[in-house]
Amino acid sequence: MIYYILFGIHLLLFGWAFYNILYFGVKPSKSLSWILITFFFPFLGIFAFVIFGINRRRLKFFELKETKKRKNYIKSSFTNEKNPHLEELHSEKAKKISNLIYNNTNIPLNINNKVTVLKNGKETFNELYKAIENAESFIHLQYYIIENGEIFNKLKKLLLKKRQENIEVRILYDAIGSYNLNKKDKNELKEAGCKIYPEMALKFGTFLFTLNFRNHRKIAVIDNKVGLTGGVNISDEYITEDTELGIWQDAHVKIEGDAVENLHQSFIKDYFYATDKDLSKEKKYTKAFKVEENTKLQIVSSGPDYEQSVVMQQYLSFINLAEKNICVMNPYFIPTFSILEAFKVAALSGIKVQLLLPKRGDSRVATYSMYSYFVSLLKAGVEIYLRDDFSHSKVVYIDDEIASIGSTNFDCRSFEHNYELNAIIFDKKATTEIKNEFEMRIEKAHKIDLETFLNRSSKQKTLERLCRFFSPLL
Repeated sequence: MIYYILFGIHLLLFGWAFYNILYFGVKPSKSLSWILITFFFPFLGIFAFVIFGINRRRLKFFELKETKKRKNYIKSSFTNEKNPHLEELHSEKAKKISNLIYNNTNIPLNINNKVTVLKNGKETFNELYKAIENAESFIHLQYYIIENGEIFNKLKKLLLKKRQENIEVRILYDAIGSYNLNKKDKNELKEAGCKIYPEMALKFGTFLFTLNFRNHRKIAVIDNKVGLTGGVNISDEYITEDTELGIWQDAHVKIEGDAVENLHQSFIKDYFYATDKDLSKEKKYTKAFKVEENTKLQIVSSGPDYEQSVVMQQYLSFINLAEKNICVMNPYFIPTFSILEAFKVAALSGIKVQLLLPKRGDSRVATYSMYSYFVSLLKAGVEIYLRDDFSHSKVVYIDDEIASIGSTNFDCRSFEHNYELNAIIFDKKATTEIKNEFEMRIEKAHKIDLETFLNRSSKQKTLERLCRFFSPLL
């Protein structure tokens, strides 16, 4: 009797899930995966779907207070003005990419900037420490992961010193990404006057929202003079070899000039979401400091509070508008159907497509799922290189003239669920610097041969397909 009751409850729950998948699902392939998961994994599959699978963009029942708050703030920032510096771009593809971002986010192209490409954690932390030491007014930091260790201890020491100089310090961290951050250290910073808050805190009433929608951005803004963003978190993985994957490699960018204001606006919005305190009314937080350099740069902000999947459209525009080459460094390459087809179309059209990916990642499921896409890409002519060290960089460049560095992976989670931020650099000099680093890494990597890859073990193929099946959960 109990069996029949449980089976009946399962069918009712499955029917509810099937209805939502049918009417509110975004992609057929993803919808089919969820149908199979919710049917063949009673109760557990339904639970996973509620947490990870519901399309909250379209399902009004789950449009919680947090979502509405974010959407209203974004809508209030939109104007009817045109992208002001668009004509400063010299190619049609650059104009199309810039307009796409502006029309999605209202973040304009900035033309007066100095950009420094930071190739690893050491360079990034050196620039961060230097900027903090020189701070005269405020220090604003936001990271997905802040965890205890040598890096955090040095950062904390610097921040406590600046508080003694009466410099304002505000810190945002993701509640899950920084779950292991020591409470004692947070209290020490608070007692010194640092304002430190979690983003997407896990609490009753917003649990379904916050568990699946993470703030993955990495932002540092000091006095509105210096801004840093990219893929680097506050973690010792960037400086110590005493990990399973060795020292992590990552890319970041230091920005000086007009674009710092747009980078700071993203922090100010997230600070408002976390605290209900709006810093945008005070001039010292919005005034841009001019520089003599003229590197063109545009900030890309994305998240489930935007109407469009902004970063996925950014990557699609890169792939579709490339004329000579597309080069990608990314740690989690689990492409959506549209991204996968775009890469294949580009390669079959004669565009040189090169993917530089880690041989091993910090998630075996993600790594096996990534491998499952290789055959179709290789058959289309995409070149895939595997590097022995672990790279956490999220870098894309096309035609040796336009590059993107940021927090966004090539996966559904980054495209649909996370709050992300990229910086697009419309500059041949900076892109050439990124290109040189890419080519140096490729020379040390292993190029996958299609015939050899087809002969991998049956066990490997089975693991790949199983992990790909569960890719909606990644």
